[in-house]
Amino acid sequence: RAWIEVSGKAIEGNVRQLKAKLKNNCEFMAVVKADGYGHDAKVVSENAIKGGASQLGVATLKEGIKLRSLGITAPILVLGNLYAKEDLLRCFSNNLMPTISHIRECLICHDIGKSYNLKFSLHLKVDTGMSRLGFECDEFIQHFDRIISLENIDVKGIYSHLACADEKNALYPRSKTQLQREKFQELLKLINVDKKPNIKIHLANSAGMILGKDFHFDMVRVGLSMYGYEPMCKINEELYLKPALFLKAKVTFVRSIEKGIGVSYGNKFVCDRKTKLAVLSIGYADGIIRNLSGKISVIHNEKLYSQVGSITMDQMMVDITGADDIKVGSTMLLLGSEGKQTISPIDWADECNTIPWEILCSFKNRLPRVQVD
Repeated sequence: RAWIEVSGKAIEGNVRQLKAKLKNNCEFMAVVKADGYGHDAKVVSENAIKGGASQLGVATLKEGIKLRSLGITAPILVLGNLYAKEDLLRCFSNNLMPTISHIRECLICHDIGKSYNLKFSLHLKVDTGMSRLGFECDEFIQHFDRIISLENIDVKGIYSHLACADEKNALYPRSKTQLQREKFQELLKLINVDKKPNIKIHLANSAGMILGKDFHFDMVRVGLSMYGYEPMCKINEELYLKPALFLKAKVTFVRSIEKGIGVSYGNKFVCDRKTKLAVLSIGYADGIIRNLSGKISVIHNEKLYSQVGSITMDQMMVDITGADDIKVGSTMLLLGSEGKQTISPIDWADECNTIPWEILCSFKNRLPRVQVD
């Protein structure tokens, strides 16, 4: 009835293109959290690695364990905060690297490693302006030597997260983004990180990566751009990325109604002429945000058709007046490209005052993911 098609080759090609823009010896971490931004984390991970990604990033312990169960062997960083010893032990036993934001968790990781006579690999996070996860800078400097001295801990990375890298003024000398980078660099200098070459330093997300090589350090963490979309404000250069996701739904019913008849809940749309409607078997329970009602179109045979009436839990209506080639069983494209017509998650985000990340992460598991190549 409705499904998502995913192009693994588009993911692979986007990673190759993005990786080619990195400074020498800079690694590429593919961020595959939220089931690969709704694309299927396994498909994305495998194809990102083909394209040159050396590490993967997930949000939760469960996401990391699932990738391991699917045979993914690349280094995986859990970007969310794990604080319970039980969870950190599961992280260790599945060869996942936790993000550590406090000395307390460092000591728990050390105890776990010591109990197995092994080193627990992890990344340390520092807050430089996001006010989310991470050590306070002064606290980090205070505890760093102690952390490094713990025999059963292997610090694989030190990182921070940019808060405003997708804003138009991000490259201005005193922008929040530049100030974050400078704060991060000063902190690294104070802990003499140059004398610890085995620790990967990383700061940039997709937008930060595009800002330039000053933000690349030893690794970048790329999400949105890898899936084929530029950050919300284009910065510096054009990227020729290919969207990897196509959202499709079947027509399950066709009907005609007279002028003056209302459509869907609330009858907020009333047709001003005799209208032919197609009912698509997809709705907000699948992740089509209800606030998009009456604001989007779908594509069939390279023509656009307007969605009308309120999007319901499981169905939506489309005005197909004048179309003789649309029947019950016809496939409509909701997101993706067909010929010269393209509908992007960015278009949807603009229509309902949100961001493309939310659009992509909204698609529910009852939509099958199908790799098309």
